[in-house]
Amino acid sequence: MAIEIKVPEMGESVTEATISAWTKKEGDAVKVDEVLAILETDKVSLEIPAPTSGVLKSITKKVGDVVHVRDIIGAIEEGAVASAQASSGGAAPKAETPSAQPNTGKVNEELPPAARKLIEENKLDATKITGTGRNGQITKEDVILYMEKGGSSSAGSSKATSPSPEIPKAVVVSANAGPRETVVPMTKLRQTIANRLVSAQHTAAILTTFNEVDMAPIMELRNKYKDKFKETHGVGLGFMSLFTKAAVAALKAYPAINAEIRGTDIVYKNYYDIGVAVGGPKGLVVPIVRNADLLSFAQIEQEIARLAGKVKDGKISLEDMEGGTFSISNGGVYGSMMSTPILNPPQSGILGMHNIVKRAVVVNDQIVIRPMMYLALSYDHRIVDGKEAVQFLVKIKEMVEDPTRLLFEV
Repeated sequence: MAIEIKVPEMGESVTEATISAWTKKEGDAVKVDEVLAILETDKVSLEIPAPTSGVLKSITKKVGDVVHVRDIIGAIEEGAVASAQASSGGAAPKAETPSAQPNTGKVNEELPPAARKLIEENKLDATKITGTGRNGQITKEDVILYMEKGGSSSAGSSKATSPSPEIPKAVVVSANAGPRETVVPMTKLRQTIANRLVSAQHTAAILTTFNEVDMAPIMELRNKYKDKFKETHGVGLGFMSLFTKAAVAALKAYPAINAEIRGTDIVYKNYYDIGVAVGGPKGLVVPIVRNADLLSFAQIEQEIARLAGKVKDGKISLEDMEGGTFSISNGGVYGSMMSTPILNPPQSGILGMHNIVKRAVVVNDQIVIRPMMYLALSYDHRIVDGKEAVQFLVKIKEMVEDPTRLLFEV
């Protein structure tokens, strides 16, 4: 009996997705709940599990196809047994497949569109490329790295590895570098990020104010208790929980920064769902730490670690990113000295953290070396006045430079 594989409900307001990968081929044996395909929406990636055990009878929607909720993308023959060749991955005996043969057949068809396009344009052999994606799948970055290391088509490999003395070395390097341009379609996630950022610039009156904070007190506190903290709570003590707590205190003092414009109304939020920007394999996403004002430092660190792990594994869900009243972005982990973070609509504020650098500063009329960090607050000037924005950053600065205030909430 054939069981249809359908596109499931993907969350509120999400009606379509693109098939980014199939993990099985027609004729492969599958087990119930085993991941068969990966869909990419404009927000997250979704895994499609097998509804039953059997053999993948047909694939009706290929990689790159746009599908909608309840569309049929394939079928499983329930209870069937795969053939010996299919169950071993469908690969022919090695003796019959020359390793130097350019990969332009079925192997290429199963690759993600961006990786497949690069491989075919440069006549590369996909069997020589190490995949780092899900289930060992070759990604676009794997192909680029392979070419940067000197990988080329099998037809030209002898020339690339054994250049004639008359050919200048610079020419050989250029030949191995691939095409001067690589055109890759934007993923739905990247398209949505682009549209939201442009929309934010067009609809909000974005302004940024800056301050600097002496990180010495909070670093000393962290160094003193981090080992005991991890031993007690099973998670490391980072700066994010401390800044999240400081941000919540500042939002309570200046509620306009925790508000949003809805039509002609200003909606003040009496809860504090803090978005924490996390870099993932498909771009920057902002999962939400819910009710941060009600969580302890340890609970905030545990929740951030949980969400970051889901982002890294590509398992972040729509529910993890919906809502949010304020965001924090830490560009310092990438070495950023200063930036002007962009709002995450409909939020009215976002805090930017940056790298910690020892600088000469004046303390009590003495020049001393202190670990300093620049802070940035981008805000919607339509509902947040400049005075409030400046005072908001000053409030955070005061609490970070005297972290005992976080404990006593003063």
